[in-house]
Amino acid sequence: MAQTAFKGTPVNLSGDLPRVGEMAPDFVLTGKDLGDITLRDYAGKLVILNIFPSIDTPVCAMSVRKFNSEIGKHDNAVVICISADLPFAHDRFCGAEGLDHVVSASTFRSPAFGDDYGARITDGPLAGLMARAVVVIDGQGQVAYTQLVEEISEEPDYETVLACLTNEDMLQTCTASFTAEHSRSLSEDGPCDDGRAGG
Repeated sequence: MAQTAFKGTPVNLSGDLPRVGEMAPDFVLTGKDLGDITLRDYAGKLVILNIFPSIDTPVCAMSVRKFNSEIGKHDNAVVICISADLPFAHDRFCGAEGLDHVVSASTFRSPAFGDDYGARITDGPLAGLMARAVVVIDGQGQVAYTQLVEEISEEPDYETVLACLTNEDMLQTCTASFTAEHSRSLSEDGPCDDGRAGG
């Protein structure tokens, strides 16, 4: 089981993020219009899952704004912003901010998502919500990159995620990362860049 932290206190998750190279688990989430959103809806596209605890917190809101400002430049990619917030909260926030490039999705009818993606927080004050994580899925449905943010109150590594959008070589050997510091290229068998064993 993976672990992250909330304001410095360790919290446990329901599992681990999908491994790079695996087929991404399909899901059925709920959109702002209360309709279903599935991974299959975006077959052939690069899909970025921006997973976070709540749209009504400053860091989560900032991540939605950042991805919205970037994804509109890429025709064959989509960012799905995923939290346990009700669809009405997503609609209110995105409407007020004029954010129309990202796709908002709620887990409120789909608790299995948090377990399938290993992102559900199991203890601490945020138990039941999603951890802060990013999963990039290529056009064939394979996981190309993951990041579990070490501290929930911090933003994800936008630079690396956005590099997957603009650099096909980067996408082929995108960094597999369960924390920002414990990472290596998928094509490498050696130790991680912080000296720990790979894997």
